[in-house]
Amino acid sequence: MQVHTCLHGNVCLTCGDLRASPWEESLHLWRPETLPPPPCLHSGSPALAREHSGSPQQEVSASMRRNENYLPVPGEEKNLDVDFVNTNARSNESIPMKNLYADDGSPLYSSRLGPYFSDGRRRVDYVLAYQIQKPASIRRQSSRFSENNFIRRLRRSMSMRSSRAPLQPKEDPEIAAQDQRTDYHEDDKRFRREEFEENLLETGLELEKDEATKISGIGFLKIHAPWNVLCREAEFMKLKMPTKKVYEVKQGSNLVEKIRLFIHKVTAPLHPKVDANRPQSIKSLSHPFSREKQHLFDLSDRDKFFDSKTRSSIVYEVLKRTRCTRAKYSMGITSLLANAVYTSAYPLHDGDIDGVNAETNDRKLLYEEWASYSVFYKYQPIGLIRKYFGEKVGLYFAWLGVYTQMLIPAAIVGVIVFLYGCATVDDNIPSMEICDPRNNITMCPLCDRACSYWKLVSACGTARASHLFDNPATVFFSIFMALWAVLFMEHWKRRQMRLNYVWDLTGFGEEEQEEHKDHNRAEYEFRVMKKTVKQDQSGTTDEKVKLTCTDRMPAYLTAVVMMGFMILVTFAIVFGVILYRISIKAALHMSTYPAARSNIRATVKTTAAIINLIIIIILDEIYGAIARWLTKLEVPKTDKSFEERLIFKTFILKFVNAFTPIVYLAFFRGRLVGRPGRYLYVIGSYRMEECAHAGCLMELCIQLCITMLGKQLIQNNLFEIGMPKLKKLLRRRKSELDSKQEEELNKTLQRHEKDHILGPFVGLSPEYMEMIIQFGMVTLFVASFPLAPLFALLNNIIEIRLDAKKFVMELRRPIAAKAKDIGIWYNLLRGLSKVAVIVNAFVISFTSDFIPRLVYQYMYSLDGTMHGFVNHTLSYFNVIDFQPGTDPLQPGHLGHNVYTCRYKDYREPPSSSTPYELSKEFWAVLAARLAFVVVFQNVVMLMSDFVDWLIPDIPKDISLQMHKEKILMVELFMKEEQGKRLAARDNHNQDNCNSPSSATQTPPQPRSRTGTHAAGWENRHKQPEANTAPIYKL
Repeated sequence: MQVHTCLHGNVCLTCGDLRASPWEESLHLWRPETLPPPPCLHSGSPALAREHSGSPQQEVSASMRRNENYLPVPGEEKNLDVDFVNTNARSNESIPMKNLYADDGSPLYSSRLGPYFSDGRRRVDYVLAYQIQKPASIRRQSSRFSENNFIRRLRRSMSMRSSRAPLQPKEDPEIAAQDQRTDYHEDDKRFRREEFEENLLETGLELEKDEATKISGIGFLKIHAPWNVLCREAEFMKLKMPTKKVYEVKQGSNLVEKIRLFIHKVTAPLHPKVDANRPQSIKSLSHPFSREKQHLFDLSDRDKFFDSKTRSSIVYEVLKRTRCTRAKYSMGITSLLANAVYTSAYPLHDGDIDGVNAETNDRKLLYEEWASYSVFYKYQPIGLIRKYFGEKVGLYFAWLGVYTQMLIPAAIVGVIVFLYGCATVDDNIPSMEICDPRNNITMCPLCDRACSYWKLVSACGTARASHLFDNPATVFFSIFMALWAVLFMEHWKRRQMRLNYVWDLTGFGEEEQEEHKDHNRAEYEFRVMKKTVKQDQSGTTDEKVKLTCTDRMPAYLTAVVMMGFMILVTFAIVFGVILYRISIKAALHMSTYPAARSNIRATVKTTAAIINLIIIIILDEIYGAIARWLTKLEVPKTDKSFEERLIFKTFILKFVNAFTPIVYLAFFRGRLVGRPGRYLYVIGSYRMEECAHAGCLMELCIQLCITMLGKQLIQNNLFEIGMPKLKKLLRRRKSELDSKQEEELNKTLQRHEKDHILGPFVGLSPEYMEMIIQFGMVTLFVASFPLAPLFALLNNIIEIRLDAKKFVMELRRPIAAKAKDIGIWYNLLRGLSKVAVIVNAFVISFTSDFIPRLVYQYMYSLDGTMHGFVNHTLSYFNVIDFQPGTDPLQPGHLGHNVYTCRYKDYREPPSSSTPYELSKEFWAVLAARLAFVVVFQNVVMLMSDFVDWLIPDIPKDISLQMHKEKILMVELFMKEEQGKRLAARDNHNQDNCNSPSSATQTPPQPRSRTGTHAAGWENRHKQPEANTAPIYKL
């Protein structure tokens, strides 16, 4: 028999031989269990495919994939359809697979592990990942096919088939049925993927499959948008792109602008070195991209005209528009992801940030100038963040930067207020009277039976500490923080408008936002599909099926009931902590250990605050999951609606969870107590707890301090740092490789494989929620804790770099989303700033002793000083009036008999005609407190509104530049039209002067908008160069 070596290992009808080619043996491309035999190339004879023929669907799929835009990457034992011959006319745009590998099987472009196709030239703009699962028969038999005896086994198989079929081993029918069901579902997903990918090809995108990955069980579909697709979609999306025309922005000459420029020069060393190429006074004139006006744009470098962020957003728009329609109900990319047809979809990072082969890219620059803790003192490169992550992420970090900057003056003033309290603590007359042992004031027991009488001098430390936070400067600080909140909101609005101008978002209106965001969610489409099925079965059909309020009513009722139940759970837990404080206080009083009895108040306060902190952290995670579940039940139509509903529910639950213990300490503790002889009891014998003589402000301060520091340290920072490290450690333990081998393997991974290992981007809502709760801590109860802005400032300095490191290194690159503002978060901030005025008014009036001190000094003091204030606030109680079973077990604990004791309240003495009734001093103090709340609230609100009116939302220089930019754009188009008219006149005159033979020539055809527009792009030599463009001055 004559021996021939075929290109593909198979049985040739011409030679009858069976063997694999050396090229195929080196690459291990063909396996009989994965591919039907490709055709033989001998004199056009067909290959003998009857033994390994695939299904018709596989043949259709293979023919679909044999396209110049769809290049499957060969892999070992993967189900691939390989193009060995490129017969398409556009072969210059797509490289055949056999040309991508050398003779030894190594890729020709193996040195380039960046975000590119296998040819090393076309950039990967987007990646879809999917699960790879072999058929059951292959999963059971693939281990039998090794690389060493591949040809021998194939020959033995062919020889056995020529004689008789071998006996098959018996299999468990249950396992076989399970494998069959698995294969069915996997085939269904594969068919949907093939249809979706075929539709993507029809849109003009170029695809490349990579199933020969080092990530087991995962295949990747790499997507590239060619130039014509980018231009077409940019025109559809009305993307504003910089034109050749640039102009010089004149800085304002008023005092505010001069101060701003001076501050900018002084802080020049604090600015990141990322925008050194173009001076800040030069700005390009931007215009919505149009293929007919391509001469306006600088197209000298097409690869850089659309940056990676814009390219990925364009591809994402195409993906959202593409549907699978062969099934009864269409499915988009969101439905395909929800049904696990694709497991993930993401754009790629620009490159590596460390290593020898790391090229200079925006990601590496962000890591060096933004995501490193060594540059914590520098400003953020907001422009580069927006360029890499998009406007939505850029606005978040710009807002966080403005908020952190505004915390600096608030922290300074708060420290000054605290230092003022420290400096005046020795001059505070009420605390001096409490600490004076000569007063010899005996106080009533703090609890029934177990507690005994005690001396007021024992509360000296608490009284001195309370003065640090409860002093006249606290009122000033509350007014300052109310105005600070207004200034912060106004400053952010102006900063936001400046960013909108710099980022060319001034014309980005509601229509563009709806066009880009209002795509139906997968869950909504699924519910609509189920409703359509029911209507089809019942025979009632509507023109357009959609979910109505009636369909969502059970979900709405469930959400209301569940949120009410969760709020009641929060109240019940806070009440449980109250019972803990009452019980532990009684237990410590009964203790025989002197150490336990010496610091009862401090022990009870601190342990209760820590318990509250732990409960808040746990419930935060639970409430976040419940809020997401309730939002999913409502089936919102769009992602924007889903996000707003989720934010609303999460904010309510987390706000109630964080602030319920604080509100109880500020406004309820010590006011629902009763009096000696008639105390208020709950759940039997639990007597409601009292405040210390210096008030509850100290306990409120401890609760705020522990909650704020604990949430920031544990929940915000420790979780964000520790969880990724813990996941990495668990992944390393599961891996059989050591750290050195894993590092070497990571160097060989492609860009899409490295990004697949990173965590998915889940949105900005968790980041915003942390800062909103912190803003509430800073503003709502700042009268009781003036150091809150300082702690928030220190946390945010770390938070910015921590979030930056997470975005750059640990998360997949988010899809660039346009946004003009921070959305619903601004309304929440504004609402909190308004509520903060009222809350601080009540804290100063009812929680602190500021109003009682004023009333005593100006109404009851004999010499106009604070001498005698402590005695004025204490009432008398006769010990014989105790209820039976509530008097102390050890009445002689102090060494003498007690006949009357004192308690803090304004009540009549026992010898009065109305014993123990509220005295006139109580009503005078209450009237003063209410008057202070009204005056404080109205004055601060009036001042806030005045500041709001005084500061314009749009900076004057920005409004002038926006107006003059429109004038420049009009002038540019007028010059363009004038140039066209002159050119047409010259052509007409030239035609009249030409010979008559020229009249028979074919007139030039107008340029097509959808067809041969690419020819116009190539004639760049006819257009003026970018460096010759005039520079306008504003």
